[in-house]
Amino acid sequence: MALGAGEIRETFLRFFEKRGHRRVASASMIPDSDPTLLFVNAGMVPFKNVFLGEEVRDYDRATSSQKCMRVSGKHNDLENVGRTPRHHTFFEMLGNFSFGDYFKREAIEFAWELVAQDLGIDPARLVATVFREDDEAYDIWRDGIGLPSEKVIRLDEAENFWSMGATGPCGPCSEIHVDFGVNADCTSTVCDPSCDCGRWLEIWNLVFMQFDRDASGKKTPLPKPSIDTGAGLERIAAVLQGVSSNYDTDLFRGILARAQDISGVSRGSDSEKDVSLNVVADHARAITFLIGDGVLPGNEGRGYVLRRILRRAARHGVLLGIEKPFLFQVADAVIDEMAGAYPELSDRRDYITDRIEREEARFLETLSKGLVLLEEHVAELSSRGETTLAGDAVFRLYDTFGFPVDLTADILRGHGIELDQAGFDASMQVQRERARAAWKGSGDVKAGEVYSRIAKDVATTFTGYEQRRAEAKVEALIVEGRVCEVAKAGDAVEVVVDVTPFYAEAGGQLGDRGEIRTADACVSVSDTQRPVGELVVHRGRVEKGEIRVDSAAELVVGDEAREATVRNHSGTHLLHAALRRVVGSQAMQKGSLVGPERLRFDFTHDAPLTRDEIEAIEDLANEWIEANLAGETREMAYADAVEAGAIAIFEEKYGDQVRVVSFGDVSTELCGGTHARATGDIGLLKIVSESGIAAGVRRIEALTGRAALLYMREQERLLRSVAAKLKVAPAELPDRVDKLLEERRAQDREIEQLKAAQRQSASSDLTSDVVEIAGVRVLSARVDGVAGKDLRNMVDDLRAKLGNGIVLLASEQGGRIALAVGVTKDLTDRYRAGDLMREIAGIVGGKGGGRPDFAQGGGEDPGRLDEAFERFEALVAEG
Repeated sequence: MALGAGEIRETFLRFFEKRGHRRVASASMIPDSDPTLLFVNAGMVPFKNVFLGEEVRDYDRATSSQKCMRVSGKHNDLENVGRTPRHHTFFEMLGNFSFGDYFKREAIEFAWELVAQDLGIDPARLVATVFREDDEAYDIWRDGIGLPSEKVIRLDEAENFWSMGATGPCGPCSEIHVDFGVNADCTSTVCDPSCDCGRWLEIWNLVFMQFDRDASGKKTPLPKPSIDTGAGLERIAAVLQGVSSNYDTDLFRGILARAQDISGVSRGSDSEKDVSLNVVADHARAITFLIGDGVLPGNEGRGYVLRRILRRAARHGVLLGIEKPFLFQVADAVIDEMAGAYPELSDRRDYITDRIEREEARFLETLSKGLVLLEEHVAELSSRGETTLAGDAVFRLYDTFGFPVDLTADILRGHGIELDQAGFDASMQVQRERARAAWKGSGDVKAGEVYSRIAKDVATTFTGYEQRRAEAKVEALIVEGRVCEVAKAGDAVEVVVDVTPFYAEAGGQLGDRGEIRTADACVSVSDTQRPVGELVVHRGRVEKGEIRVDSAAELVVGDEAREATVRNHSGTHLLHAALRRVVGSQAMQKGSLVGPERLRFDFTHDAPLTRDEIEAIEDLANEWIEANLAGETREMAYADAVEAGAIAIFEEKYGDQVRVVSFGDVSTELCGGTHARATGDIGLLKIVSESGIAAGVRRIEALTGRAALLYMREQERLLRSVAAKLKVAPAELPDRVDKLLEERRAQDREIEQLKAAQRQSASSDLTSDVVEIAGVRVLSARVDGVAGKDLRNMVDDLRAKLGNGIVLLASEQGGRIALAVGVTKDLTDRYRAGDLMREIAGIVGGKGGGRPDFAQGGGEDPGRLDEAFERFEALVAEG
């Protein structure tokens, strides 16, 4: 019986574990070590800094099954997904890695043993490719493995040479391909694995990271060559299960079954329906894992990619005859299939499916309207014999109806029509830039070279959990970005020592402040950072004397700031626990900031917290503070900690061993920060604000300890001050304010009545100025000093008096012109108020628009108002 995908995954990982490799859990698809990437797109990405020498781990061999996303590139155009048997957005990459340990021979031998023996792929069906100049790899395959020469194929750099970028680590690679036999339709003179006729299927790529390439193209051998391999789980499953399409493997079978049950469409009944079912299955996997990793639908960056994938899947649901949200049900099948390997999906099931259902429902509300508009465009183009849809029409579909451009292109393609991409791009420039136009990343590809050089020789030991003072040796000094031997009084300096009690900023907790003292100098430390690996940098200023490399130093953490930070960090954990109890486990942490002055906590939630919810959260947190629950920290294996119920922040990067912080049985989290000995040390927790910061993301700001007390005291002062001004006791303020507001409302009503009487009088005076143009009663007049809202009311009054006709009023105030146009309902088929307004407002240097029966606008050139009136009457005459 053929191996299932889960068995293949486990066989691969166990094979390398037995050969000294550390099994490393998949990282989040949101890269934390490469800000130039939207998503992790290969198994090596989480290890990039290790390959670059910027990070050191306690192992030099690793194996993983990494979640990956690819939505563009040479072999991953989104339009191909669903149409070909092997293109996907989400996929799993199996890999083994050597960080300066073994090299080509072992990598090739491992791969062959696993593929040909443990996985049982017939060696007669396998061929290997190597870089044309890589004689070493060629000889290993031919002489070491025993492959015939005709099955070891040399290919050019485009196929078998890998590089991390234009400069940096690079090297040849060797690929293992399955040969499906001669394709009678192939037109190539030489059919080798570089041919795309379908005969060959690459299942594993072995990258030999061998050189460092400089800007001139010169390649220098690396002192410690490394190995990076990647094997697609979906492809291997297809080979072992004897199917020609990845969609026929057990990875997709249950997901497709769910899509077929919902749609009532069976695969094989219609080729285009098959494409739609494949798209739904593939995209459901992608959106499930993206949301599980904390990505939310949006209009920028990762959020926009998620939104366009989800909407493309929803559109294919419509093509299958599904006209209501359904993807959340398909995502449920994805979780059933994948939760064994990725248990966090089960923990987030309700959150993931709820998010998908909400986004899909929102899209379906506008989809039908957009489709009607698009069909009108298609019909119009067809009647004129044209084959390109204008860019501004594409933009309107995007901006008004939420159609991603590739969705519009998908639909147009079925009608043999292209879209005007250049015109669309031009329209985009008028609006704010969106993520589809450009993703610029969020920082440099490498950490600073200075830090990297120092990190090769220095690693800082942190002792700050147990103590706030330490004796150390000054290992390095950095002034103005340069390594130096001495820093003098007044210099801004970065100090590196071998031992430190200073906590370096991480996990949302700001770095410690304090002092570094030597026999000859004192440095005031304002921040502590860990820029590379285990290197800790203390940033500050030399207050007196001169500090030198190799000096003995005493490091003293500032007690007041550290104590306040400890209270806020432990308070954050209690706040998180209370929040989840009150609003549910779907409140996932999206970020935090913990410093001496305050704490900030971002979390996923669709609606503002009610006052009752905020008070319930405060009550719970303060109840736990009053209970003085003991704090406990433990070092545990990551898997054991999560299984024991510890909350892991999914965007954070964890090693195999983690630090677990608990307070009684109410809060258990993975955390490397500094914490209180018991909850009573926090003193008090007070939420001071709750707000929305992005779609589906809320933010709480809170204070603890003395800062919370001072805040509450200030609120009392303000309350007493207001009460004194209104000459009532603080307890009587609500009644007094209600009374004042009612008096104000009564006065507003009286003022409005007076204004209405004035408008009525003014309207009566203006009706004598009505003229008839082209059989239409027309009134245009200046009513200077009338505000925008009153101008609208006057237009409404005059329209009612005219019965049928068109009204234009203009009011000048402070050098600006306010305009209002009203058209009675019976004339809107001939005259549209919005169209009239756009032309009139343009004359006075402004703009405007509105409905067919009413429009408003303005301008900044009162001197051309008479010209605007003349143009208005001419437009009416033109009909």
